[in-house]
Amino acid sequence: MAHRKDQLYSDIDAKVGSFKFDGRVAEVFNDMISRSVPGYRQILELIPTLTRQFQFENHNYYDLGCSTGAGMLAMSEGLGDTTARIIGIDNSAAMLQQASTEFATLALPASQQIEFHHADINETLCRNAAMTLLNFTLQFIAIEQRDRLIERIGQNTVPGGVLVLSEKLQSDDSAKQSLMTKIHHQYKADQGYSLLEISKKRDAIENVLIPETLETHIKRLQQAGFNTVTPWIRNLQFVSILAVK
Repeated sequence: MAHRKDQLYSDIDAKVGSFKFDGRVAEVFNDMISRSVPGYRQILELIPTLTRQFQFENHNYYDLGCSTGAGMLAMSEGLGDTTARIIGIDNSAAMLQQASTEFATLALPASQQIEFHHADINETLCRNAAMTLLNFTLQFIAIEQRDRLIERIGQNTVPGGVLVLSEKLQSDDSAKQSLMTKIHHQYKADQGYSLLEISKKRDAIENVLIPETLETHIKRLQQAGFNTVTPWIRNLQFVSILAVK
């Protein structure tokens, strides 16, 4: 996938809550998330392995909040020549345009059907789903809509299918939360972001990205009918959870 360097918050001012997945973000998104979320690249590297473990012929593989399609590409690699539909859904036209541009340059297996849909994931049914990705997407959904979204995914996941939920976590322990935040900011500085860029991004995303505790996520997944729920990758306050029906 293309990687244009993220210098967005070195060039613009940021008001509290101003972050949007617009064209400016879409152009640098791959670099932005890779340098901002510890463990993100590890998740992408392991999704092909995971997909091979949950491989079903003639089933659907969803990436909800697919952004520029990195998760879709990882699932495609894992599926190989399997007959499957890989469906990316996002409410940002700019992100989908960036994804379409990048996918147009790729040689993917002819047996796979790749689809991009501009839609609200809260209003979309994931039918006959063998695997669904929610990679750092739920945290941008209104809290009052999250239970219903996960419930619908559970209802439309086939027995033996899996939901991959990756999220930033909130801790109930203020000291632990403060420690993880400081280390995370140092991580971003180590990736080349200036202190001013880090501060601006923090302001921009305030009240836009709303994290929850690990316990809240696990309880919600279990209530939605997923029988096996376990974190499989964790870095600082970022976690990826497997939920198998």
